[in-house]
Amino acid sequence: MSVLLKLEMPEGAFSALRQDPEGLARELRLAGATKWYEMGIISQEKAAEIAGLSRAEFIFSLATYGVSPFQYTIKEIKEELDRA
Repeated sequence: MSVLLKLEMPEGAFSALRQDPEGLARELRLAGATKWYEMGIISQEKAAEIAGLSRAEFIFSLATYGVSPFQYTIKEIKEELDRA
């Protein structure tokens, strides 16, 4: 199920970002999903769904935003090292 979301943007935003409305909508979905994933709010699987991509496509797109596909906290890394 999808829900239609209406977002008002100034007309200048499209030319400034060099996007048409559909392209900007795709970019906003990906940017939001990437940020929420980076913050640990959602999983890769959910982020990919929000972005409208496969999980593999989403993982590759993370590089565009400089986000690592590996999201570990310092505590998790220390625990992993302690187990090694």
